[in-house]
Amino acid sequence: MNGASVGTHDLAEPYLLGWLASVGLDVEYVRGEGNTLYYRDSEGREIPVVDYAGGYGSLMLGHNHPEINAYAKSLLDGGIPVHAQFSRHPYANDVAQALNAILRRELGDDAEEYSAIFANTGAEAVEAAVKHAELDRRMRMDAAYATASAQVAAAQAAGAGVGAAVVEALGLPAGAAIEVVADEITRRNDAVRQRTPLFLSLEGGFHGKLVGSVQLTHNEGYRAPFAALAAQARFVPRDRPEVLKEVVEAERAELLGLAVEDGTAVLVRHAAPVFCAFVLEPIQGEGGIRVLGREFAEEIQRVCAAVDCPVIVDEVQSGMGRSGSFFASSRVGLRGDYYALAKSLGGGIAKASVMLVRRSRYRPEFELVHSSTFAKDAFSCHIALKVLELMEADGGRVYRLAAERGQALKDVFEALRKDFPDVVEDVRGEGLMLGLEFRDQTQAASQALRENAGTFGYLVAGYLLREHRVRTFPTASAVHTLRFEPSVHLSNEEIAQLEAGLRDVCAILRAQDGERLLLPAPPA
Repeated sequence: MNGASVGTHDLAEPYLLGWLASVGLDVEYVRGEGNTLYYRDSEGREIPVVDYAGGYGSLMLGHNHPEINAYAKSLLDGGIPVHAQFSRHPYANDVAQALNAILRRELGDDAEEYSAIFANTGAEAVEAAVKHAELDRRMRMDAAYATASAQVAAAQAAGAGVGAAVVEALGLPAGAAIEVVADEITRRNDAVRQRTPLFLSLEGGFHGKLVGSVQLTHNEGYRAPFAALAAQARFVPRDRPEVLKEVVEAERAELLGLAVEDGTAVLVRHAAPVFCAFVLEPIQGEGGIRVLGREFAEEIQRVCAAVDCPVIVDEVQSGMGRSGSFFASSRVGLRGDYYALAKSLGGGIAKASVMLVRRSRYRPEFELVHSSTFAKDAFSCHIALKVLELMEADGGRVYRLAAERGQALKDVFEALRKDFPDVVEDVRGEGLMLGLEFRDQTQAASQALRENAGTFGYLVAGYLLREHRVRTFPTASAVHTLRFEPSVHLSNEEIAQLEAGLRDVCAILRAQDGERLLLPAPPA
């Protein structure tokens, strides 16, 4: 069978393709270079489009970076063994060492080393972090349970008497024997030990759509259909850090043991590790490009440390220099027990991700119960190392560019907000991870806008592509917010092209001329 289509209808995600067609986003791109994608018109000519979607943050260095492509070709021409599982992978260790050097620079020389587990996608890196955190929690729970059980057994063996305080605390009849006390403690401890692990996350967060990660994703449309498949999370409002304390206090648990003092058993309380992890993005991508504040980050760090709840920092979209620092979390002083990295780690051509675990928390047993056929392969690791080399070159010039180009873009958005306060609601983000929020159109005077308010951002995206050759999308859980995640190669001319398009859109919205945003009907 050759590469030509053999059918008359689409079989690869046909519903999605039809929906894209309805808003004019069903474009086939044939070439990418730098910050530009190209498609062919009806006469076969290449039409350039400025790409502000940037592979949802995967193209920090742009499409088909010449040095990365040349290196990839040399690897393939040299016959690099992509599949050599269960053997020595020094190149993976090189990536881990390079990432640790960056962590030390951004967190301070006192930062612990982090062990690395490799994966293929961001969601997989998050899942690996969650799995490791649960393995660690379970092992800590088992150790605490064993300690408490040994204390109870020792008190029984000693034939200890039972004090009134113990009986009262356990709600047992006065004069209950040590055996009755031991049985009640065991019953309670078993119940605590068998509790479902508790995850914490932020409202508006997005951490993937796999079985586990989707339950950490706040958007109910993604999460609810699969709620029965995995442990649930408690979502903390972004603007109410005090809720975190309330949740933690409500969910805390303890294991009970016994100590013998002067021949009498007294209760010993052990904190039970019921909290698996707090998973968060330092800059929420799909939630509307919302930046975690320093004060809230400090509160998360304090509360989680108090209950030994590890913090998993999801830097899949915000990391790799996009914020102007390699780790966006370092900008607010957040130090994770885990980090998840992906997207731009693959240089735009490889599928690579990594999960980093603080060494003092690392469980080597994890390596025996978690693996991936395609993770840690030679090709993607070498590409990742080349990406890190390019980003670190010239004293981190890429990070400086991200900050400078991002500020130039943000200045345009702020000018739009000043000129169209009735249209533009907010401007958010850091570096080259920015969001422009339009005012809610559910009550718009224009019928076309009201009827399409639920997909408003896609309507605008289709118009910008069609009329201004600009490619962007809304954030998935905040459809009135357009996302902008271009490469560091963004030029002033490309910024001006975007500004012209956005000013056109703002004028349309101010005039409530919603029909102009709709895809024109095909000729009769």
